Amino acid sequence: MDYFSLSESPLFRGLTSAELRTVLQETPHHIQCYEKGELIFMQMDDARQVGIILEGQVQGQKTFPNGSLVNVSSRGPGNVIGPAAVFSRMHQYPCDVTAVEPSTIMMLRRDDLLVLLQKDVRILQNFITEISTATVMLQQKIELFSYNGIGQKAAFWLLLRYRKTGKTCVAIPGSVTKWALQMNVSRPSLHRELKKMEENGLIRYSSKQIEILKPDGLEEMLGE
Repeated sequence: MDYFSLSESPLFRGLTSAELRTVLQETPHHIQCYEKGELIFMQMDDARQVGIILEGQVQGQKTFPNGSLVNVSSRGPGNVIGPAAVFSRMHQYPCDVTAVEPSTIMMLRRDDLLVLLQKDVRILQNFITEISTATVMLQQKIELFSYNGIGQKAAFWLLLRYRKTGKTCVAIPGSVTKWALQMNVSRPSLHRELKKMEENGLIRYSSKQIEILKPDGLEEMLGE
């Protein structure tokens, strides 16, 4: 196992590769490989395990009774999946988690994770930070979905990054296709709206990044 890469995980931030090796050798876990499209966690199943993504990309998707599907989150190497469900009173996964490309995941049972958290206060602090961050991101996702127009969704997303970093150049997360998936819209529709925003002088759009030219203009879009 590549302990150096694993030490880059937010859960193990601050631990050296040697420290991480020692901690994990004392903690029961197993490595599971998934093919593209394979289900990792199923919505409403009993939440018994959390996963740490070693390789690949996974997508959380929520299915509603009317048949509609919402892309909840996208996670990559180092990210933890399923922690809130495992420790919730409901004890169920709130959405399907599927591999969107071949993925390798370290699985830990709930009780084994509890023991791991007690072994090093840094891991415990990192875990609490990850849970708290996920909660804030979910609140932002809810606000994102409150906007009906695709242009408004894009403007809200761009303004979030601008306020967080203070920089007008915002990197597109992976690709426009992946970005569209995160916002639960189609790629052609998002591309069309970005081009329209560029024509209106609000942004400068390229395949890798977007430069915000008029933050106030994006704010005005949200009020329309």
